[in-house]
Amino acid sequence: MEILKVENLTKVYGKDSTKVVALDNVSFSVEKGEFVAIVGASGSGKSTLLHLIGGVDRPTSGKVFIDGKDIFNFNDDKLAIFRRRQVGLIYQFYNLIPILNVEENITLPLALDNREINRETLDEMLKLLGLENRRNHLPNELSGGQQQRTSIGRALITNPTIILADEPTGNLDSKSSDEIVALLKKSNKELKQTIIMITHNMEIAKCADRIIKIEDGRIVMEV
Repeated sequence: MEILKVENLTKVYGKDSTKVVALDNVSFSVEKGEFVAIVGASGSGKSTLLHLIGGVDRPTSGKVFIDGKDIFNFNDDKLAIFRRRQVGLIYQFYNLIPILNVEENITLPLALDNREINRETLDEMLKLLGLENRRNHLPNELSGGQQQRTSIGRALITNPTIILADEPTGNLDSKSSDEIVALLKKSNKELKQTIIMITHNMEIAKCADRIIKIEDGRIVMEV
């Protein structure tokens, strides 16, 4: 079942002498439960692509369908709600709220949506993340790997349609990186979560079901 469809996606910044084509007519699709890695050098357009898929930015032209919905048909308010409920975002620098503990950071999307927190689901999530003994700790009391696991929990807690991970290991040492990749793989296999991961590291990309390579805003390889 096709869960994501990207059609002729283009993003242009500036004009005339300052014109930069960050993304150039990109099209591909992702099946439900698939783990896809998008690789490319810095400036290749891969992060721009991820932000457009997640509705964080709007394209110059082209369409993105998530679960059959054309997300750019939504106005900004509806798009923000859709993104909060249907898209789980994982960033390189965690983006945790410093005054909230692990539990509160993970359940923040539910709180923002006025949704009830299922304690059993939360306990299972903390166990999956290996954070049972850190649930009341603040971000500054956690290691980098623990902070990233917390951000992954925040992305997973709403059971979103799709998870988008932007260089999720880029700020971690090799041991923590391996743990995060293993956790993403486990989420993909055990929770049947659809994941699209941006990385410049081909070794990390090899854990995915499929690799899409981008250069100069265009897809140049799929394996």
